[in-house]
Amino acid sequence: MTPARKWLIAGAGVVIALVIALYLSTALRSGGTAPPGTSVQGVDISGMDEQSAAAAVQESLGPIARKRLRVTALGETFVVKPAAAGLGIDAAASVAPAFGRTWNPVDLISHLFGELRLPAVASVDQDALAAQVQVISEAINVAPEEPTLTVASDGETTLTPGIPGRALDPDVTAASLIEAVVKPRAPIPATVDKVEPSITPEAAQAAEELARTAVSDPVTVKAGSVTATIPVSAIGKALSFEPEGPALSPVLDGAVLHRSIRKALKPVEVKGSDATFKIRRGKVKVVPSKVGQGVSDAELSTAVAGVLALPAASRSVTVSIGVREPKLTTEQAAALGITEKISSFTQNFPYAAYRVQNIGEAARRVNATLLMPGETFSMNDTIKERTEKNGYTVGFVVGEGGVFDEALGGGVSTATTTVWTAAFFAGMERVQTVAHSIYISRYKPGLEATVAWGLFDMKFKNPYSDAVFITSSITNGSMTVSFWGTKVYDKIEAEFGERTAVVPYSKIFDDSDKCLGQNGVDGFTIVVDRVFYQGGEEVKRESITTRYKPAPDVTCGKKPEPTPSKPSKPNKPNKPSSEPSATPAASPTPVPADAPAGDAPPPADTFDNGSPSPSPTKKPKG
Repeated sequence: MTPARKWLIAGAGVVIALVIALYLSTALRSGGTAPPGTSVQGVDISGMDEQSAAAAVQESLGPIARKRLRVTALGETFVVKPAAAGLGIDAAASVAPAFGRTWNPVDLISHLFGELRLPAVASVDQDALAAQVQVISEAINVAPEEPTLTVASDGETTLTPGIPGRALDPDVTAASLIEAVVKPRAPIPATVDKVEPSITPEAAQAAEELARTAVSDPVTVKAGSVTATIPVSAIGKALSFEPEGPALSPVLDGAVLHRSIRKALKPVEVKGSDATFKIRRGKVKVVPSKVGQGVSDAELSTAVAGVLALPAASRSVTVSIGVREPKLTTEQAAALGITEKISSFTQNFPYAAYRVQNIGEAARRVNATLLMPGETFSMNDTIKERTEKNGYTVGFVVGEGGVFDEALGGGVSTATTTVWTAAFFAGMERVQTVAHSIYISRYKPGLEATVAWGLFDMKFKNPYSDAVFITSSITNGSMTVSFWGTKVYDKIEAEFGERTAVVPYSKIFDDSDKCLGQNGVDGFTIVVDRVFYQGGEEVKRESITTRYKPAPDVTCGKKPEPTPSKPSKPNKPNKPSSEPSATPAASPTPVPADAPAGDAPPPADTFDNGSPSPSPTKKPKG
């Protein structure tokens, strides 16, 4: 071996030894401090130990992570507070990849000569984040509307197509919030998906074709020795369609079908009756039920449904004659806990023929209402739409701007107020009550209610474990409603607060033929507390806030021309005026909203109610 070769081998050995030494030294020193050129989302942590690096990242990026996030969807912006959403920066997790000993030569070379750019890592409370995303979802999501199919008594079918809804993608939105919390702020576009109705247009069309066939011909019913015919009009009235999975399924009301052939079935049926209650001298008595005999509503509807898709020649069914059990038996009625009066309220009203008719019709429909535990009472559902067919006539109502008008059913809110006030003192749970837009002096302020068909209702729920029985009666000047059941509270009282935020009424003139005239009424706000007592002690208190608008003073006729004022004589010199100087008028209080707190406000002053009598500037009709 030549000397030159020996020197070459020796030199190579030295180099290898130096490389190995450098490798071992670098590997042994790795992990204690961040390598040169290491940063976390722009924050340089080179040469820092792990704790110092985490503190530096927290100090630089923490303020960014605490800034509010904004999610945009459908033109709306939703502000999310990171703390409320359980979001922040996890500084320790962000710097962790820069530490820890490594023996990988590639990583060691990178540590010596390269740059290590690490992303910031967010801390996440998944439950808090899901709750915040749910708030956005509730504001954005719209459930799809399923197609509806209605059948009129004349056989006319109406198919209303379904309407797609929309839904926020919660997973994508949550991921976007996590990603954005550690970055400079920019709006986060939400992902909103289209949600189709579950019932396809083809399925809805198939249901409409079935409906048309169903009302094309009558159905013959054989029951014992009797043959009866269910007319097309009764089939149309009894037939409805309800969503069931991907289809609109037909539903038949057996009671409607049965009523249509009731006269024909008389020879083979014995009328039964449900148990009910009667009040005699303040005592509750159970009126026993009676078992009947005849055709079952359920069997009749099932049999008829089976032939609705068949041609006329095959639309014939045979049903049995059996026992018709009452829906409420004597034993069941006796176990409902209806044993005593729990509240009663009488509302007086000025006599008018239309009031007696409309309030009387409502009272008749409310009387003998049985409200089971947990059930909700609806005034509109109980007294039905105010039409001539349903027994109502034209009367005074409060119209637009608090000015009196005439419409069908005027006065029924006297019945509504009476029922609600009795329910209030019976401890019924308030579901929806809407006060009149203006205060009517014969009612207790803040403790009254009105209804409007198709707009708003008066509803309350029976919160007790026992049923309640509601009775109502009417005279020419008053209506009384009583609740019967089992007392839970010793007493329930109403405490009326002061009238606040008073808004003075204005004065207007009306020269139209429809002018009724009226006295003005100030607007105001009042709080009524319902106080519950047991054992002589207050155990619960509920507040209802009602805001009334002012009603203008209306004079029928043209507004008089202003009379020119005479110029005042100047004061004599050196003699001061005896009149005090005028002070500026107070600014009017803003007009408050119509409805009590917690209720959606009704449409502007369109009320179906018992209004006060108009001012005698024009003689009212009826």
